[in-house]
Amino acid sequence: MDGQLDRRAELSEFLRTRRARLQPEDVGLESYGRQRRVPGLRREELAQLAGVSVAYYTRLEQGNGQNVSAEVLDAIARALRLTDAEQAHLTHLAKPKQQRRRAGAPRGKQPVRVALLQLLDSIDTVPAYVTGRRSEILAWNRMAAALFGDWGRLPAAERNWARLVFLNPDYRELFIDWDQKAYDMVSFLRMDAGRHPDDPRLSALVGELSVKSEEFRRLWATHDVKEKSYGVKRMRHPLVGDLTLSFETFRLVDDDEQAFITYHAEPGSPSADALRLLASWGTDAATSLPT
Repeated sequence: MDGQLDRRAELSEFLRTRRARLQPEDVGLESYGRQRRVPGLRREELAQLAGVSVAYYTRLEQGNGQNVSAEVLDAIARALRLTDAEQAHLTHLAKPKQQRRRAGAPRGKQPVRVALLQLLDSIDTVPAYVTGRRSEILAWNRMAAALFGDWGRLPAAERNWARLVFLNPDYRELFIDWDQKAYDMVSFLRMDAGRHPDDPRLSALVGELSVKSEEFRRLWATHDVKEKSYGVKRMRHPLVGDLTLSFETFRLVDDDEQAFITYHAEPGSPSADALRLLASWGTDAATSLPT
């Protein structure tokens, strides 16, 4: 894969895959014609729903979104029943002129503020870490190391959630619902790619994972996107057994490309007891885990 993703191809495939998942009856249209040669809505049907000409929508689905207005994108998003994350992704790919921001040239290092590092160190009982662009792991506390493994023992280039999930077999064992974790990871990475298709490091990461992981290739081809927010993860830790943990994601106000993520257990639950046990073992737990 070359140094950047093809924005036109990304836009074309995203619209095509969103259209393919809808049937006429899903959006209140009568299905005309006995034979449908392609899955989902026809372009004519989607254009009718969005209130644009077929020729206009066809140009957009062919990747020509340079002059599309925000109003038209909103209409197409409603017709396709996009989620908030999908609509944001569509906007990133199409880049309407009135919504253009400064050029998204990829930055190099993503330094974590000293105060945030101090906050991480001060949290003794909750696994917490900071992620940045491309699913990179930028900083973490002692409890995160005890739960996920000592990322400090890895080369900096390998401190990346996508790499760990798809290329490290230990993480397949750690996450009980690995398939969901893998789907989420690809959806987050695809969202990042929509924001920064000109990032050569991101393109290289996608290329490497596509070569090395069949599961990644399959999921990447779906063009699904989502933002990391909150939820529950089930894990099978090699030292303390099964845990059910809730996670929360906090985007930094001064840098929305960095996120502060925490995991916690329901008070009084076996998972809370397991976290306390991990906390008591400290660095011994972290160094005993494979990375």
